[in-house]
Amino acid sequence: MCRTELLRRAGTLAFVLLATACGREAPRTVVLDPTTGREAVAVRVPVVVPPPAAVPTAPALPQAGLAPTPQLSNGDGAALLAARRLLVPVEGIAPSALHDNYNQVRGAGKHEAMDIMAARGARVFAVDDGKLVKLFKSVPGGLTVYQFDHAGQLAYYYAHLDRYADGLTEGMALKRGDLIGYVGSTGNAAPDAPHQHFAVVRHGPERQWWKGDPINPYPALQGTDR
Repeated sequence: MCRTELLRRAGTLAFVLLATACGREAPRTVVLDPTTGREAVAVRVPVVVPPPAAVPTAPALPQAGLAPTPQLSNGDGAALLAARRLLVPVEGIAPSALHDNYNQVRGAGKHEAMDIMAARGARVFAVDDGKLVKLFKSVPGGLTVYQFDHAGQLAYYYAHLDRYADGLTEGMALKRGDLIGYVGSTGNAAPDAPHQHFAVVRHGPERQWWKGDPINPYPALQGTDR
């Protein structure tokens, strides 16, 4: 037999018919008007089932791999050179007297150096502190000097020398302003046009004295004190 429960709330009477034991309809709430005793509202009680909670997904992880190797550009070398306090390598030549002939075409390619015209025998000085790594005589450059800066990142190249300074040897330390030779026209320079051919390169990781990325030295020499 069905059970009936009497509920009293806020001055109203409510009967909840528990029909589950009788095989009848689902339970419903019956609200009686307290003045008339008649049924006022019959409301089915819906069963609210909350939606399943979303399962958070882990963010995708980047694929493992080696970090990219930074590529050094000529612009990087120019910034490195600009941070150096270079000396104009030829005696008696002011920075204002220099000419930017770095991009001129010479023979089959670009010049990629500076020609500093001077009298034969004018003294040539080291532009920076560093190490003398090579004394070399070549067909195009004649008597040449290769100098590395103190960190081994830059190489300074002096060519067409008439002769070397006395006591100059490979492996010796050089200070800015040290005498290394004298202006000449050895190699493929015109005999009647002695000059100092000066070039700068930035080394790759192998640091070979004859190889590197060329840098225009003209802007850096404009900021020197001579």
